[in-house]
Amino acid sequence: MNTFFLLFIGIPALEIFLMIKIGGEIGALNTVALIFLTAIIGVYYARIQGLQTLRSGITNVYQNKVPVYELISGASIAIAALLLIIPGFFTDALGFILLFPFTRNMLFKLVLKNKSTIGEKKKNDRTIDGEIIDKNKDEL
Repeated sequence: MNTFFLLFIGIPALEIFLMIKIGGEIGALNTVALIFLTAIIGVYYARIQGLQTLRSGITNVYQNKVPVYELISGASIAIAALLLIIPGFFTDALGFILLFPFTRNMLFKLVLKNKSTIGEKKKNDRTIDGEIIDKNKDEL
């Protein structure tokens, strides 16, 4: 609960601080125009990336592959679009990090360190698979 409260208060406070600082440097109207510009560019690029991810996911489904990467990528693009719509510079920076495929892949690799072990057995597993065969079957 404390983490949520800190994020709920901290992020808007950071956004206000950044808007005041940047507005003092480039002017109020330029700051507002920059916020609108980043939102429009970000949502447009999110639409393009979302359609590419959807095409890739459909291709994987047709090839009988599970589109795990595409599902995670699609969710991160949706979060990025939401962050880009929210006015502010910090949320725009986070949104653009999630939006570009290069930085998104780097973030996925950081979060999913054991990416190769997803869906595979571990090498150190000492489990033996076996089948019980009943030799004394009742024969009629």
